[in-house]
Amino acid sequence: MSTQIDLVPAKPTTAIVGDTGAARRRDRTALLRMLGNDRVAAAAACVLGLVFLTAVVGPMLVGDLATDIDLDNSNAAPFQLAHGWADILGTDPLGRSMLARLVVASRTTLSVAVPAVLLSAVIGSVIGMWAGYHRGWRETVAMRIADVIMSFPSLLLAVVVLYVFSPSAANIILVLAVTRIPVYLRTARAESAELQSRVFVDAARTFGAGATSIITRHVVPIVLPTLLTVATLDFCYVMLAESSLSFLGIGIQPPDVSWGLMVAQGRTYLHTAWWLSFFPGLAIVITTVSATILAAWARIATDPGQRWRLTVPQKRLSRFTKTGRALS
Repeated sequence: MSTQIDLVPAKPTTAIVGDTGAARRRDRTALLRMLGNDRVAAAAACVLGLVFLTAVVGPMLVGDLATDIDLDNSNAAPFQLAHGWADILGTDPLGRSMLARLVVASRTTLSVAVPAVLLSAVIGSVIGMWAGYHRGWRETVAMRIADVIMSFPSLLLAVVVLYVFSPSAANIILVLAVTRIPVYLRTARAESAELQSRVFVDAARTFGAGATSIITRHVVPIVLPTLLTVATLDFCYVMLAESSLSFLGIGIQPPDVSWGLMVAQGRTYLHTAWWLSFFPGLAIVITTVSATILAAWARIATDPGQRWRLTVPQKRLSRFTKTGRALS
């Protein structure tokens, strides 16, 4: 009898792990399929992918075209190929290629926006989930700190800090990250506080799981989709904030270049060389709109109660909506 008990195989655990991995792969495949079916969201994802790819490999491809000065070709109009493909978007007052400067500026802009969002998201989410799970004085202290930070307008606080200290990329990332921490802290706190009383959390606590283990294995996977959606929207805000600071002259400083700085440098030539501000401003608008569209799609796609809207054809969905309005 004892021999039969000792020979119980461990295959069920392996099967469970394999089933979990297969389920996650099926979820990723389903999300990609839903993204492909939504043309607007797919186009937004392609635009964002192109922007990030340009920021990574673009500066290596354009070489020194962004810094080469040609005063004989100053403020050349766009869509003219007399001086080569690099001048397709025109040139600036020093004869430098606008296309090459846009490519180089994309790396600078994203190198500020992405680290600021990641830093604020990680710090705010960890503190928020920790405070929301434990409640009590931890939650009170965390929320009061968030209220203090949010009591100051983030852009005004950034202007004051960058005016006192030297305006550099590191300082911009730091001040924008600090001002955006309360957004993730409050979101993660609310989600974690609601989840800590759920049945599956009580079951894990009953079986002896610690607070860190419960937060990592049970709370984070549920809160993560919401935080990713918030981070996508916050990416738009941070990029616009960096552009605004550069436009005011306390953001990215020459010889570095960003989209906001290009808009600021071209504002004195709006009547004679409109393309100096138009194309970097257009790049900012296209990137932020694409991120907003993708965030709206991700919010629906990661919500089990709303995901069916992405699987129903648009004609049938509009028919359901009209029927529901008629019945109401």
